[in-house]
Amino acid sequence: MTELTRHLGQFIADLSPNRLPEEAVRVAKMGFIDCIGTMIAGRKEDSVRIMTEVLAPAAGASTLTFGDRKGPAPEVAWINGTAAHALDYDDVGLRGHPSTVLVPAILAEAEHLDASGADMLTAYIAGYETWAELFRRDTGLLHVKGWHPTGLYGAIGAAAACAKLRKLDAEKSAIAIALGASQAGGLMSNFGTMTKPFHAGKAAHAGIMAARLAEAGFTANTDALEHPQGFLHAISPSGTEDRTSAAKAGTEWAILSQGLGIKKYPTCYCTHRAIDCMLDLVNETPVDPAQVRKITVNISDYFATVLRNHTPDTGLAAKFSMEFAMASGIVAKRVGLRELTDEFVQRPDIQALMSKVEIVTTTEYDPQMSGAALADSVTVQLSDGRIIAGAPVKRATGHATRPLTEQQLYDKFADCLDVGSSEISPETLFKRLSDLQSLTARDITSHAHS
Repeated sequence: MTELTRHLGQFIADLSPNRLPEEAVRVAKMGFIDCIGTMIAGRKEDSVRIMTEVLAPAAGASTLTFGDRKGPAPEVAWINGTAAHALDYDDVGLRGHPSTVLVPAILAEAEHLDASGADMLTAYIAGYETWAELFRRDTGLLHVKGWHPTGLYGAIGAAAACAKLRKLDAEKSAIAIALGASQAGGLMSNFGTMTKPFHAGKAAHAGIMAARLAEAGFTANTDALEHPQGFLHAISPSGTEDRTSAAKAGTEWAILSQGLGIKKYPTCYCTHRAIDCMLDLVNETPVDPAQVRKITVNISDYFATVLRNHTPDTGLAAKFSMEFAMASGIVAKRVGLRELTDEFVQRPDIQALMSKVEIVTTTEYDPQMSGAALADSVTVQLSDGRIIAGAPVKRATGHATRPLTEQQLYDKFADCLDVGSSEISPETLFKRLSDLQSLTARDITSHAHS
């Protein structure tokens, strides 16, 4: 049996800024930019307010949601991770949301340590590659069993990132990973509530605590991932996990082959291909909502399982509703932050259109995109009998193979800062994050010259 946990510990200890491919650094930087934008956009959400009130963080070195308040890194990471995922607008990859866990953990701990931007980017890549090593070892879909991958893989990825940030040796890095594994969690049954973003925040908090405890001499078993009663077997949907093959971390860069998908829409990623299809359709052929008889959406059965809310009446629930996404696409010709409000979701025309959506599923999956159909498509049947079909979409706009332009990335970032009433101008903060490797964590969060 491969010593996977120990291998990852050695990989983390050996990783250095001068070993990183330029493209890996670019992707990591994009992860910071997008996550910090969504963190600021989400900071007014009730989930963040309640978390802040209950945790009541004492004074500390780390900045809470890029505002004026500071607190201890573990609590700040917990709250910031929740804020970053609260709107479900953060990036996607590795069957989860890597940056919404890694960035809050790294940023909070880096402020505490006064770490450099170069060290933050190295920590991000350590966390990403560790997450990817776990992701590739089971072809089963964790969502089907009820697991939220972001909460599971995220706790271990954040532990790896914080171990790198703290410059732990191989043994203690492996122990940090094992501690992260014992804190992994998150259930699909809580999607569409405040608890989904809580999973991301808790994973960020777990990563900081895992690295700190390991550094202080706390013990854990350094086969916690691959042991027959370890992490990989415990979470495997069908018990077919790979616990024995040689690790690829350190010899292959998953961040280059997998990348990040930047969300164009603030809804579950399982809706994005169909939204692209619907928006293309209505842009080419205007559709009168009153004339719609039926909307048919073709997606995988896996996507349909994730999109559990068929008659949402809140903005939060609507994020996991294909019915809402299609109705918003026709009525508003967009699916953005302005549409994800209780008031918009409850509009009679939206509710009426949602009842006309039929979801047709397939089990023919795309071999390159876990759980997805080969393509998603939408057809609209009108009351006069006409049927309008959109061109099937294989990859959503913002996917690593269809990336947003620099301008689109900035526009999303600026929109997020506007929604979050940022004290720092988007131009200033975007420039800082674009120059991350030459700054420190405290430079990034400073409000000077904003």
